[in-house]
Amino acid sequence: MKHEPMSIKLFLTNLSFLPLIFLIFLSSPEIVTGQPSVKLGIDYLEENKFLVLAGKRVGLLTHPAGKNGKGESTVDVFVRSPDVNLVALFGPEHGIYGDEKASVPVEDKIDVKTGLPVFSLYGKFRKPSPTMLEKIDSLVIDLQDVGVRCYTYISCMKYAMEACFEAGVEVVVLDRPNPLGGIKVAGPSMDEACMSYVGAFQIPFVHGMTIGELALWSKKVSGVLKIGESSRKKGKLIIVPMLGWNRQMIWPQTGLSWFPTSPNIPTLDSVAGYPMTGLGAQMGKFKHGIGTKHPFRFLTYEGKSATALKSELDRIQIPGLSFQVKTLQKADGNTVDGVYIIISDWNSWQPTELPFHMMRLSALWEPTSPFTQATESEITLFNKHVGSQAWWNALARDGGQVDPQKFFSLWNADSEEFTASVKPYLLY
Repeated sequence: MKHEPMSIKLFLTNLSFLPLIFLIFLSSPEIVTGQPSVKLGIDYLEENKFLVLAGKRVGLLTHPAGKNGKGESTVDVFVRSPDVNLVALFGPEHGIYGDEKASVPVEDKIDVKTGLPVFSLYGKFRKPSPTMLEKIDSLVIDLQDVGVRCYTYISCMKYAMEACFEAGVEVVVLDRPNPLGGIKVAGPSMDEACMSYVGAFQIPFVHGMTIGELALWSKKVSGVLKIGESSRKKGKLIIVPMLGWNRQMIWPQTGLSWFPTSPNIPTLDSVAGYPMTGLGAQMGKFKHGIGTKHPFRFLTYEGKSATALKSELDRIQIPGLSFQVKTLQKADGNTVDGVYIIISDWNSWQPTELPFHMMRLSALWEPTSPFTQATESEITLFNKHVGSQAWWNALARDGGQVDPQKFFSLWNADSEEFTASVKPYLLY
């Protein structure tokens, strides 16, 4: 079934008319051998002659993974089209070309390829300023997320939505797959007191939503966006959907190529590793493979052999995981022995269990727990990423005797409640 542009326009410009979602998403595109089985939002937009952008001055918030199904940059797609009046670019953390380091501020510049101004949303401003928005009618957001709360692209989207709605600028979100799928929801929710740019939403650590679904939920539910109710209600949001994606899909099933979303997320291997080890290596002597070919999937612990580390991880019996001793070459040319993490059973795998066991082991193995020696700034940053002050309190109090399983049970209940609450806003 092929949809006419007018049908698409009706859906995209009237988010209250949700039944039309099913007309669109129950009709998957034809799967052609050698072609992706999923049609991205950018592909859907181009196929329909950029109808929703007609006559508008357009800004584009994107990054290197913002590409169409053929691997072409969304910037290039917009620039070459006579139907798009692209007047400005906006860059998140790492910049529009992904060559900026994590946590390093990025300056505004002129793009040498297009001659367009590039406004950084990870420098002096995290939220677009009125000056940045005054010459655009529509801000298009095309960001590939990784399905994890602390990954800052969804924070960037949220702040951009807030600024645009307050300024009367339309927001267009080009939807993309969640590479962890749409089923797994896990980990601690975000305490309001811990909210920051690495936790801008009160959602589980692994949230199970696409970036378009997060945008729709933010628009529709009072209090998600930190703006006045009048601005939220008047704000115009257009979501350009994917075709062919469903919640059970993991990335290889989409037929799409993976493009690095940031310097340390070069592969799908690292995408799955990010929620498994990122939190666990914040403090203590664990390292998680940064500088090797397996970032976030390769564990070492100072003072422990790889064999001893594997033995301890095996003993814990974390569902869905197994471990293999490997020797890898580091960026400096030296080799290192460590433990590679294998997802042996995707269905039983809980992406957030391992890092909390890592924290417990760090407290257990050190003569003085690193969590009792932390400075106030270290505690604050830790809680901003984890989201749970209760976990920190228990870890600092009980050290290596802390019981992660108690928290897993609580967080699983929270995740089930969250999943039920966002169900009306799921597009697939």
